[in-house]
Amino acid sequence: MSYIMSLMLFFSSINPAEALPSLIQKGKASFYSKKFNGRKTAYGERVSAEALEGAHRSLPLNTLVEVTNLDNQRSVIVRINDRGPFAKGRVIDLTYAAARALGMVSKGVANVSLRVVGKGRELAAFSPAPQFNTPEAFQSLLEPAL
Repeated sequence: MSYIMSLMLFFSSINPAEALPSLIQKGKASFYSKKFNGRKTAYGERVSAEALEGAHRSLPLNTLVEVTNLDNQRSVIVRINDRGPFAKGRVIDLTYAAARALGMVSKGVANVSLRVVGKGRELAAFSPAPQFNTPEAFQSLLEPAL
C-alpha cells in the first residue's frame, strides 16, 4: 500500500513538460461540436467557434502549435487553451474555425501532425481572452526567440 501511495505522490507532483520548439506529434484531430460554443475551457476561457484554438492533453497553456492536415497539406496555427481530447486515438481537439481552415469539417476527423512553433506569454487571469482569428493575431503573444 505504501508503494502505491508513493507512486501516486510522485506522479501528482510532476508538472507538464515545457513545450519544446519544433516538437512533432502525429495522430487524429477532431473539432468541438457547436454545443460547446460559449462554454468554459479547463482554464476558464470561453470557447469561440471562430477563434483559432485547441485542446491538448499535456502541452502548456498558450503553447502555439502548427497543425497540418496530412491528407491535403493545409496548415493552421492554434493556441492551446484547453485540455483534451478525451476520445481514444485523438491528439488534439480544434475549434470550428481551425477545422474549417484545415478542410476537415466534412469528415469530422483528420490525420494531422502537430509542431510546436512557440510559447506564448502568460495572459492576465482577470482580462478577457483575446480572439485569435488569424495567424497575425498570435504575433503579440510570441516570446522572442533566443
